[in-house]
Amino acid sequence: MEGAGLVRHERLTADEMDEQRRQNVAYQYLCHLEEAKRWMEACLSEELPPLMELEESLRNGVILAKLGHCFAPTVVPLKKIYDCEQTQYKAAGLHFRHTDNINYWRDAMSHVGLPSIFHPETTDIYDKKNMPRVVYCIHALSLYLFKLGLAPQIQDLYGKLDFTEEEINNMKRELEKYGLQLPAFSKIGGILANELSVDEAAVHAAVLAINEAVDRGLVAQTMMALRNPSAMLLDLREVLAGAYQEVLHRAKLEKGSNARNRYLQVIPEGEDIYDRCLTQAEIQGNINKVNVHGALEEVDDALERQDAPALYRALQDPILTLRCLQRDNLDRYLEQLSMDRQQKALELGYMDLLEQEELEAGILMVNKKGEEEQAMLRAVSRINAAIHRGMPAKTLEVLMDPAARLPHVYPLAAPLYQCQLALLQHQHPRGELVQEELFVAVEMLSAVALVNRALDAGDPDGLWSSLVSSALGLSGVEDANAQRYFEDLLQLKGQSREAGAEFLSWNDIQDSVNDTNSSVRDENDRVLAVRLINEALVQADPEKTLAALLLLAAALPDIALPTARHYHDVLARARRLKAQVTEDDGAVLWWEEIQEGVCKANQDTVAARRMALGTAAINQAIKEGKAAQTLRVLRNPDVALCGVVSACAVAYQEQLAALMATKRQAGSVKPCWIQHRLTDGAEYYLNLQTFEGSWQHPHDGGLNTTHLSREEIQLVVTRVTIAHDRECLWASNVAFVVRLQARLRGFLVRREFAAQRHILQEQWPAAIRIQACWRGYKQRRAYLERLRYLQDNADAAIKIQAGVRMWQARRKYQERLRYFRQNIKAVIKIQAFVRANKARGDYRMLVHAKSPPLSIVRRFIHLLEQSQQDFWEELEVLRLQEEVVKRIRASRQLESDLDLMDIKIGLLVKNRITLQEVVSHCKKLTKKNKEQLSEMMSIDKQKGLKSLSKEKRQKLEAYQHLFYLLQTQPVYLARLIFQMPQNKSTKFVESVIFTLYNYASNPREAYLLLQLFKAALQEEIRSKVDHIHDILTGNATVIRMVVGFYRNTRGQNALRQILGGPVQEVLQDKTLSIRTNPVDIYKAWINQTESQSGQKSKLPYEVSPEQALSHPEVQRRLDISICNLLAMTDKFISAITSSVDKIPYGMRYVAKILRTSLAEKFPKASVEEIDKIVGNLLYYRFMNPAVVAPDGFDIVDISAGMTLHPDHRRNLGSIAKVLQHAAAHKAFDGENAHLCGVNQYLEDTHNKFRRFISAACCVPEPEERFNVDEYSDMVAVAKPVIYITVGELINTHKLLLEHQDTIAPHNGDPLHELLEDLDELPTVQSLVGESVPSPVDSSAEQVLSQLSKMEISLTLTGKLVPVASSEESDMRSLLLSTKQMLVDVIQSQAGDSLPEILWTLASEHEEASHDHLMHRRALRDAQTPAKLKRNHSLAANSQLSMEEKKRKIIRNLQRLEILGLVDSAHQYQELINELAKDIRNQRRYRQHRKGELLKLRQTLQGLNAKTLFYEEQIDYYNQYIKTCLDNLAASNKISGKNKKLQSLRYTAARLFEKGVLLEIEDLPLSQFRNVIFDIIPCEESGRFQVKAKFMGIDMERFQLHYQDLLQLQYEGVAVMKMFNKAKVNVNLLIFLLNKKFFRK
Repeated sequence: MEGAGLVRHERLTADEMDEQRRQNVAYQYLCHLEEAKRWMEACLSEELPPLMELEESLRNGVILAKLGHCFAPTVVPLKKIYDCEQTQYKAAGLHFRHTDNINYWRDAMSHVGLPSIFHPETTDIYDKKNMPRVVYCIHALSLYLFKLGLAPQIQDLYGKLDFTEEEINNMKRELEKYGLQLPAFSKIGGILANELSVDEAAVHAAVLAINEAVDRGLVAQTMMALRNPSAMLLDLREVLAGAYQEVLHRAKLEKGSNARNRYLQVIPEGEDIYDRCLTQAEIQGNINKVNVHGALEEVDDALERQDAPALYRALQDPILTLRCLQRDNLDRYLEQLSMDRQQKALELGYMDLLEQEELEAGILMVNKKGEEEQAMLRAVSRINAAIHRGMPAKTLEVLMDPAARLPHVYPLAAPLYQCQLALLQHQHPRGELVQEELFVAVEMLSAVALVNRALDAGDPDGLWSSLVSSALGLSGVEDANAQRYFEDLLQLKGQSREAGAEFLSWNDIQDSVNDTNSSVRDENDRVLAVRLINEALVQADPEKTLAALLLLAAALPDIALPTARHYHDVLARARRLKAQVTEDDGAVLWWEEIQEGVCKANQDTVAARRMALGTAAINQAIKEGKAAQTLRVLRNPDVALCGVVSACAVAYQEQLAALMATKRQAGSVKPCWIQHRLTDGAEYYLNLQTFEGSWQHPHDGGLNTTHLSREEIQLVVTRVTIAHDRECLWASNVAFVVRLQARLRGFLVRREFAAQRHILQEQWPAAIRIQACWRGYKQRRAYLERLRYLQDNADAAIKIQAGVRMWQARRKYQERLRYFRQNIKAVIKIQAFVRANKARGDYRMLVHAKSPPLSIVRRFIHLLEQSQQDFWEELEVLRLQEEVVKRIRASRQLESDLDLMDIKIGLLVKNRITLQEVVSHCKKLTKKNKEQLSEMMSIDKQKGLKSLSKEKRQKLEAYQHLFYLLQTQPVYLARLIFQMPQNKSTKFVESVIFTLYNYASNPREAYLLLQLFKAALQEEIRSKVDHIHDILTGNATVIRMVVGFYRNTRGQNALRQILGGPVQEVLQDKTLSIRTNPVDIYKAWINQTESQSGQKSKLPYEVSPEQALSHPEVQRRLDISICNLLAMTDKFISAITSSVDKIPYGMRYVAKILRTSLAEKFPKASVEEIDKIVGNLLYYRFMNPAVVAPDGFDIVDISAGMTLHPDHRRNLGSIAKVLQHAAAHKAFDGENAHLCGVNQYLEDTHNKFRRFISAACCVPEPEERFNVDEYSDMVAVAKPVIYITVGELINTHKLLLEHQDTIAPHNGDPLHELLEDLDELPTVQSLVGESVPSPVDSSAEQVLSQLSKMEISLTLTGKLVPVASSEESDMRSLLLSTKQMLVDVIQSQAGDSLPEILWTLASEHEEASHDHLMHRRALRDAQTPAKLKRNHSLAANSQLSMEEKKRKIIRNLQRLEILGLVDSAHQYQELINELAKDIRNQRRYRQHRKGELLKLRQTLQGLNAKTLFYEEQIDYYNQYIKTCLDNLAASNKISGKNKKLQSLRYTAARLFEKGVLLEIEDLPLSQFRNVIFDIIPCEESGRFQVKAKFMGIDMERFQLHYQDLLQLQYEGVAVMKMFNKAKVNVNLLIFLLNKKFFRK
């Protein structure tokens, strides 16, 4: 019982066993994933992310691309790997360019020869569709590389790893989520052997024999088994036989242990023989490993013996695969590898063999060093040669060669390098400079160049860093003198430039530094001397002052010893004055002030001595008694006497002599010194005997007192001169004195008269009163007499006055009336002019005034009324828009069908498809079928989405609300575009987005589409563009979308207008031939010569471009071609640059947004770089394709079946090439060096392009261009309508559901609410209302496809916009309703202000006018189509009476005032301004509408022409097919009637042998013989039914279309799946069907 209980406890249920199996699968996959991780880490020598993150990290392909670089570096260089450091991936996630990394890895595997059966698809990795297949491929790759000896062997970790239950469960759920089956990892070796072998059975037997020999352990037998040719083992070595046995035995034991561990808990029903035996690849891999180890031991022995020849022989062993061995570097190999061996021994602590990678690294390092040294010697030789030639530019070029290993050189100093190096070279004994000498010289000259550059830039900091650099090597540079160095060197630089020298040399710099240092030292010594002078002045010691002044450092010239005292006094006085001015007692004199004081003292000494000598001369003349002599000396300027007059000479002599006689000398001895006191108080002494002067008192102390001083002499001269002047004055003014006396007498008389007049003026008022009284009495008496007379005759006076006034008025009226009648025409003109001028003034005020008055608005308020013409034009616009959209869609469908027809006819020729398939497709293009298709694409109004039921109506309204939101809020679509793969986003844009915006068929849709382009472009630049040039190198989604839209629809006519003229001129010029390839010109010349002479030319036919250009005739023809090319290019440039206004506005606006967005994201980018990118958009992407292929863009008219002549295409291609280079600012060089003469033309043309780009970007904003604002939808008469197919509607709904969290991240976003209203995704049947056959029926798919193309129209409305009577809840509706009612009231009632109108009761006449207006509007609304009906709430307001409207307006105004929209204090002027704005917009809208009608008619006309062209193409194709049918009928008459095709039967093994069948998942190869495939041809030509049977039991069926196979072959798909399990080779299957069924 206990045993039975145990059995029941251990027995598992079916579900438990299934769960355990799934957990075992998950554990097994985790082990394989860890094995792959460790193997990749060993190959890459870097740590990979944790195991659970490894799959996600593989999606960007960076790790896989690095792995490809390890075993195929030439195929996958590191620089080609996108986002190698994964910075872009970490910041923004996956980018479409990450798929390039995956493709690089696939290319590397194909390069080394790994069979393609192991290769995963790109989407398996990038979209994480099948990660087990990726890990499976890594295992196969590891085994294959191990066999080739290119990588280590992968480990088997099954059963050796422990994972948590959570990790296993997570992996199990991941595998179940994607429905993925784990590949058979254990069968990789067998599959690899089958894929690579010739005779599978022989290889299998030989490998098993080797395994048996290894088990026996006999070296000889093992070696014999290994030598078996059937084993296909390479590079067997007898000396390593024992090692082979040991390594293979150990590998087999390890593999058997792993196999036992793997099947310990799993029933080994699927165990393969190679699970325990070594495969051929594993055996070869282990042999290679032993061979490599043996070769490494030989290398180690040679290094141990230091035997260079033996080392070279060992390194040449092919097993080591060492590339680039060079015999010349043998000694270096020995030295380098010995160093590496010793270094490894030091790191490990014991001697060990160098690994193969270490050997290769050492050899490559030695080779690199040798190449670098040789390159250096060659570079040095080129440098010496360039210096000899004396060309600075060439010398600079060779100096910049990295191979020379020279310091950095600066292009600005090219002449400096040339001059100085030439001088050094000339001084060199050998006349050639070696690398070391060049290094030192260039290093120093570069430092000198930096000094010159800093001086030119005015950069003191840069100069100082250059001066102290060790490379410059200056001596005596001091930190404190940095600024002085800069100033002196800058001055020296200016002087040298004036002298003709552009650069300062090193000697100039060193000399300037020395001079600066010397100047600074002198200045410091001078400062010390100045300090000593100031100290002496403070101590009041003239001797110390003199000693300080005499110091050499003071540098004061002309210091005289006798003047020492005066020096001290002058400087002391200057110091005191400076202290007073600065209010600083400690103020000191500066050197300039001291020098000025010394000069002043010297000047004072000279002046004082001259004055003293002059005074002595005057005294001597006075003693001599000669008046003339005395006058002469008195006029001496040195004495500076004032007022000396010649007429007073005698008086001077007498007065001075008298004064001198009064002076007596005290004592008997007469001293020789005299004293003079100067104006500043100083005293000067003069010796009369020696005429020596001094500022110090004489030592003997005696002074001569008999001499007259200068002051005494001046006093006498002044007194004599004044007396003389007074006498002369009286004598010359006698007449004046007489007149003066007369004036005095007159004054006395006038004073007496004034006194008398004063008395009279005091009595003036009394005299006036007397006179006034008398005059008043006389006037009153005369007035009373006159009044009395008039009163007596009052009646007669009144009659006389009335008659006179009447006669005057009648005469004046008659004259004016007669004048008007004579000028009646002029009066009418004046009145019309005045009225028109008044109207213009009123309208000008309405348009331009900030706040127009109510009277002006009332005058034009009638313009807001919609006339019948408005409704007709609106209806016509809607009709034309619908017609244009349908024609565009039909045209695109027709174009797509024609393209497919081209492909099928091409496949007919290339792949020999049956003609009947082409004919069946051609029938779809007949007019009858097109009419049926048009009828099919219109849904019955009573079915599907538009059926008359509440549920369908709600669904319809929900879709209308959704698409209105998508149309008016472009951020959703902008985000959605970047959530899809590139191929899907392109199709989505073309099919849905352009349909949603009606292909921008009116201003509103054009405005909204531009908003989408703007938002999408800004989003792409923000999140996808990391470098400014990514826009050029990548294929930006928005740029592609914009260019495709404006070039294929709206811009096609613009391209025709811009480029049509020059392109037509190129095509019509039959003589124009532009050939810029010298080889083509050469061959054309040879052909022409031979055809004209009839003899074979002696010149070779195949030549290089240089050889071709060596012939003068070729050069002449090339020059002619270049002239023609530039002449035609000028015409294209002129046409492009002068047609800015013809470019579609949308293209120009997107260019403006691109320019501003790039400038904001890359502020450091130059304007030229940004202009290049904008130019790439406007020219390269938009215009260039039309220049190259004008026939493809309707630039020129070409008949059906006709193409451009190759010469024309070549000419246009050459012109486009020049235009492209000019727009990109790219010069011709390299292979196009023969066109370098065009580079200056490219420079000039590029400037024109830049001006063209700036002009193109100057466009107004869309709001101004299309006159659209936030109220546009509310005031528009017609609601927007779109036409969309059922399939597009469902796909859009599906995409929004998949990505709604990304495009609308906030929970409260309106998009979530609208998607909830729509509920789950509908089917085609539910929307169309048609029944579809069951899926078993083969026609079900075709019917669904046809139904999904049916079109429905959606009238878009916003869900959040009030529709019924809810204007009280919405500010915008409230404002709109108020304005509409106010328009009715203003038209019916007059008033000066809005409050006056609202508060004044309307008269009966005004009420009647209002009723008449409402009645007329009701009649007009009754005739309005449903699509143009007015808003319901606005229509309801029309039913109110005038007083009711007033009351409602007052209530609304109160609410609007609360909301802050109007202000009663301003008499609601804000509302009047809104009405004025509506009037202006109404006029603009009518103008836009007329223009839109014209454009729509032109567009429709163009579409009709395009359809006509396609119909001509169809006729051409029909003619071609008719010819093929005639040929087929002729062949059938010869061959007789066709026989019925028989079915084919093949086993899977047979198809596998033929290569048609590649594999069947989960089915071993041994079971292929039990699988039978029947290929049965159907009645329809080209259709086959494939049946699969296993063990005679029908399993599955598959419909095979021959046309689909050809399409797969055309798209380059090599492998396809049948039954979701069997993989077949497409090309071989086509071959089999052709051979068996079509007899081809």
